[in-house]
Amino acid sequence: MNLASHVVRSAGTHPDRAALRLGDATVSYRMLDEGSARMAGLLRDRGVKPGDRVGIMLPNVPEFALAYFGVLRAGGIIVPMNPLLKSREVAYYLDDSGAGLVFAWDAFADEARTGAQQVEAEAIVVSSGAFEELLESAPLVEDLRDRREDDTAVILYTSGTTGRPKGAELTHANLSLNCDIGANDLLGLTADDVIFGGLPLFHAFGQTCTLNAAVAVGACLTLLPRFDAERVLSMLGEHGVTVFAGVPTVFSRLLRQPGRDAYDVSRLRVALSGGSDMPLQVLQDFQAAFDVVVLEGYGLSETSPVASFNTLQAGPRPGSVGTPIRGVEMRVVDNDGKEVPQGESGEIVIRGHNVMKRYWQRPEDTADAIRDGWLYTGDLGRVDEDGYFWIVGRKKDVIIRGGYNVYPREVEDVLYEHPAVADAAVIGLPNSDLGEEVGAAVVLKPGARTTADELRAYVKGQVAAYKYPRKVWITDTLPKGPTGKILKREIVPPPEPCGR
Repeated sequence: MNLASHVVRSAGTHPDRAALRLGDATVSYRMLDEGSARMAGLLRDRGVKPGDRVGIMLPNVPEFALAYFGVLRAGGIIVPMNPLLKSREVAYYLDDSGAGLVFAWDAFADEARTGAQQVEAEAIVVSSGAFEELLESAPLVEDLRDRREDDTAVILYTSGTTGRPKGAELTHANLSLNCDIGANDLLGLTADDVIFGGLPLFHAFGQTCTLNAAVAVGACLTLLPRFDAERVLSMLGEHGVTVFAGVPTVFSRLLRQPGRDAYDVSRLRVALSGGSDMPLQVLQDFQAAFDVVVLEGYGLSETSPVASFNTLQAGPRPGSVGTPIRGVEMRVVDNDGKEVPQGESGEIVIRGHNVMKRYWQRPEDTADAIRDGWLYTGDLGRVDEDGYFWIVGRKKDVIIRGGYNVYPREVEDVLYEHPAVADAAVIGLPNSDLGEEVGAAVVLKPGARTTADELRAYVKGQVAAYKYPRKVWITDTLPKGPTGKILKREIVPPPEPCGR
């Protein structure tokens, strides 16, 4: 088995179809097949052997796919890296994974080179045009290296919310099955589909649900290296996008974009949301504005990433992350690992073909995360009578106010229903009397006006007394990760209380 076999198969079936598009430039499946085969030859000439790790530090450009599938063809293990990493972070990723080689985009070359030098690795600078010339001079290695199903294909580093990032080892089987189920069971993709490629390809969601899904069926992935709402709306019409994938903040930004009704989105047939919780109001507004069904799903880097999803066949259940995908089991358990009664909240655990092999060189962390075959996610949720799962929040995010549990997601949903609110994050604040107090950081929509007192009163009228945020502050922005997920651990409340 080799995940790169998807490229060979689609090139054989649809050689002249566009595999990748960036602006007006396209890469056909024949070009992707040959380019990745030459990438494999380049790696072989540089001494890369099966099982060796290779860093890919590229934005959403065609060169990412050429490098990605080239490493796989050579039998190597990919270490995807955010192009915005600084040198000390680059050094950590390369040193921890043991990667001796990293391919880095020219705009970020200085940080990549400096980081690589710190751990005696080599950085190869990639730029449009020059990289193609480099590959043209490399030998063509058409044969795929045979890999076992449980051989590692990708080491995806987690965000490091509980310490330094850990590398989740995802196998060829993990990623191939997750991709095939997403493309066929969930979306019914065909070679006629055009998939929006704005999700970062160095992230699990972007790799599996856009790049690998597109290549598996011979569809086209239209790439966007940097998010811009106006450009996204233009692409939907110009490129005839049929499948849109994004995180909730992207959906919000498209809704807020001035003049969005003027853009042609008529070919759009389905939208996918993942990566973080989708506020119910945003989901409903997007479906109404774009006349498209929005399917929410759930997963982690450790689950390749898809674990559950709403489906087109069953129809979405707004607010839910759907049911487990084929071959995957999910349960909700208490602190002792015992399944809780239906409807009650607990930690979500997952078992199936999508669960990672292990954390790279971290046996203790692996043993803590995977117990008796079940991956303990740290996410809190519940399951309803029809088997649909609902995310309540992160185990570490739960606010315990005076002995009562407050789940941030519930309060955030209410804030998002306010017409002035663009973004909201609810966090726990230290309190000497209650242990924790509920706080809320809010970003307003352009031109909107309201006050912290008004927002506090709005929420107070819709939730139990112990849940509403006593401290609300309005800010220009909220800290976000590379996929647009709000980073609550980086939110700093203002020094003075905003009232009671």
